[in-house]
Formats: sequence, structure tokens, C-alpha cells
Amino acid sequence: MSNPNTNSKLKTLCRTAIFLALLVAVQFVTRSMGQYVTGSLVNLILIASGLLCGLWGGLAVALLSPVCAFLIGIGPAFPQIVPAIMLGNAVIVLVWHLIAGGENTRLPGYLLVAAAGALAKFAVLYLVIVKWLVPMVLTLNEKQTAMLSASFSFPQLITAAIGGALAILLVPPLRRALRV
Repeated sequence: MSNPNTNSKLKTLCRTAIFLALLVAVQFVTRSMGQYVTGSLVNLILIASGLLCGLWGGLAVALLSPVCAFLIGIGPAFPQIVPAIMLGNAVIVLVWHLIAGGENTRLPGYLLVAAAGALAKFAVLYLVIVKWLVPMVLTLNEKQTAMLSASFSFPQLITAAIGGALAILLVPPLRRALRV
């Protein structure tokens, strides 16, 4: 007879691997569709992984996906930005898990966490990349500075909010279907 705890851990590990693969595949397939499409779907997958795989599974996806994306050439062009993206991803997963991690979260809780998660991820990426890395760490020309600053400012707030709205629609039925 198998250990139920081992089966649960194996399911979580498999779900985490599926979410990581899905996130990298979505980035690859949608990269030509622009930041708003790709970023929104990435945030949806990050949020869903945190809620359906638990905190550690969600954090694994959040931390590994920017590294994978960079290594296969679909992530940021500058390796110094990868840790900042990892941090921003971890923040949105953590906020969603802490506020909406329970099974009984209702719409007001989801709306609160969508706003809080989007603001938190935006703030982290803006402060770390736009206000610190771009002016003080990276050696960039004006065009690169403008491009990075634009990419990691308000579009991050918008894509995190859209990802949160999609999660509000999709995670509850997925929880029921997966019995999470």
C-alpha cells in the first residue's frame, strides 16, 4: 500500500513541473504577441502555480522560469535582470498565497489580492530594475535604458492585474477539478 503523503508530494511535484513547462512554452509561443499578452499569461501561470501547487511549488516556478527563459533565449537580454525578475515573480506568488491561499477565498478576497499582488510585483520590479539596476549597475545606451525602463514600469502593473483577473476566473474551477 502506498503512502498517501508520498502520493500528495508526487502530485505537487508533477503539477509544479507542468506549470514550469507551461510557463516557458507560453513565453516561447507568445513572445511575438507583445508584453501585455505574454506578461499577463505569465502572471496567470505564476498565480495559479502558487495556489494549486502550494507556496513552495509556486516559488519554484517563479524562480526557475526566468532562468529557463534566459537560457533558451526568450527571457531578458541582460543576465543581471534575471534575479530581479525572480524576485518580482516570487513576490506575486507570495502575496497571492498569503491572501488567497485558502480554499474558501471569495470574490472580495480575490479582488484585494489581485490589487495587492499587482502593486507589489510592480513596485519590486520598478524599484530594483528601473531605479537601481538600469542607472547604477548596467552600462546601457539611451535606447536600451528607455526600453528597459518602459518595460519594467507600468506595463508590469497592468500585466500583473490582468493575470490576477484571469486567475480569479480560472483558479476556482481548476481547484474544484483538481480537488486542491
